[in-house]
Amino acid sequence: MIEQVKTGTPNILGFKLSGKLHDEDYQTFVPAMETAVAAATSKVRLFAQFEDFHGWDLHAAWDDFKFGVKHYEDFERIALVGNKRWEEWMVFFCRPFTRATVKYFDASEVEAAWAWLREGV
Repeated sequence: MIEQVKTGTPNILGFKLSGKLHDEDYQTFVPAMETAVAAATSKVRLFAQFEDFHGWDLHAAWDDFKFGVKHYEDFERIALVGNKRWEEWMVFFCRPFTRATVKYFDASEVEAAWAWLREGV
């Protein structure tokens, strides 16, 4: 499931990801993201928090890949927040698919992730 988190800033988008993601999750996530990216007055910053996250099914992984390629230059910073070692490795996996600075934060550092995203805004 992908749940939007209110950020109070139009150029910072926030989401919590949990369970295993499916194509249906991206059918609501992608339009919301594209609307926000189109409305932004500058490059977008993204907060993604993983809670009890189990990855993607094949179709959802493809949806995620297509979204990343399409929006390669639209993001400035991406904060990934989680509590599993493999989630930390997602920073390295994401880098070829975005021009954004991608940084991982442990779940105990959620406030630091938000502070980093809001820096200079």
